Amino acid sequence: MTIAIRPVRILDGLGHRLEQGALVIEGSRIVAVGSDRDIRLPKGTQRIDGRGLTVLPGLIDCHVHLCLGAEADVVASVEGDSSTHTLLKAAESARRTLQAGFTTVRDVGFRDHAVFALKQAIESGVTPGPRILAAGLAICMPGGHARFIGREASGVEAVRTAVRDQLAAGADVIKLIASGGVLTPGTSPDQAQMTIEELTAAVEVAVAHGRHVAAHAHGAGGMKNALRAGVHSIEHATLMDDEAAEMMIQRGVFMVPTLSALATTAACPAGCGIPDSARTKARNMVTRHEKSFRAALRRRIAIALGTDAGTPFNHHGENAQELERMVALGMAPMEAIMTSTSAAARLLGLDQDIGSIAEGKQADLLLVEGNPLRNIGMLLQRERIVGVMQRGRFVAGALANT
Repeated sequence: MTIAIRPVRILDGLGHRLEQGALVIEGSRIVAVGSDRDIRLPKGTQRIDGRGLTVLPGLIDCHVHLCLGAEADVVASVEGDSSTHTLLKAAESARRTLQAGFTTVRDVGFRDHAVFALKQAIESGVTPGPRILAAGLAICMPGGHARFIGREASGVEAVRTAVRDQLAAGADVIKLIASGGVLTPGTSPDQAQMTIEELTAAVEVAVAHGRHVAAHAHGAGGMKNALRAGVHSIEHATLMDDEAAEMMIQRGVFMVPTLSALATTAACPAGCGIPDSARTKARNMVTRHEKSFRAALRRRIAIALGTDAGTPFNHHGENAQELERMVALGMAPMEAIMTSTSAAARLLGLDQDIGSIAEGKQADLLLVEGNPLRNIGMLLQRERIVGVMQRGRFVAGALANT
């Protein structure tokens, strides 16, 4: 089937805008894109009236945890639920994420290897959800942050074995824990975890198998250890200093800020159910996190959108709140959209296939009512989502029912 959307505003994910554009999809691919007056349609084309609408690439979230349900105490929830219960919740979270216009996510820590089964179920059409790149278990030091969704390993050889086991299970990316964190009791976000030698060993094994490495790091010390080890992205970068920033620039390493995670935790009032230790750590860091983001923006560090969806009150399906937060801190709306499209696709190594609107690309698209360049927050409004297309087929929004 051939589908044409015209006339429509096109935001191509690369920073370009085309008013009165036309987009033609055949099968799972985009076959034509350009000015409405220049596009000729074959007979039998299904035509969608795009007047007043904007089409942009399907959005990408580079940091989610589908096994976490945004409960106040996610650690207790994961530890108290059965693996089967967690998987069922994760499938529902994946469905909500897709309905929100996010057609690809990178899951950087699940309680077990069931995330690979969820990925397969989505790919085979058993259940709806975004394309998933999954890490499986995060790799951490004994007693370290994220151990409730991680594999603990001590020493270079143990870390190498842990990485190989994740790869054998189906990991698309390796997640390392290079600093303490907010949600894990007894860990300090500004303290480094895992040694440089361990981090380097993990990266060597991952790269040898063609995989990228994402490093959780709040503190500057943990960031610099991970950067020296050769990771591809720093998740959070909350307490970034000048040296860490310069290292990211020199090495071309992405920041995945996850502003939403600290913000939703810090905003929770006393008695909301978030453990006091986590709430206090978040409140102590949120302003410094915003400062680090502004510094990254000023220095032109590569930024890819990530929400840390699943952390307390940071709900799956509300992923676009990260766009709103980035714009509020000084990022232009067009640039924010690029962090969730072409930039995110580059980080994930998928930019040849998704992340932009161009001939030959996969037809993962988001069609919305209005102009997000004027109000980025409209992407959070579900009623404005006219259609979410995945591989050339509308899977959410009003157009999914036509």
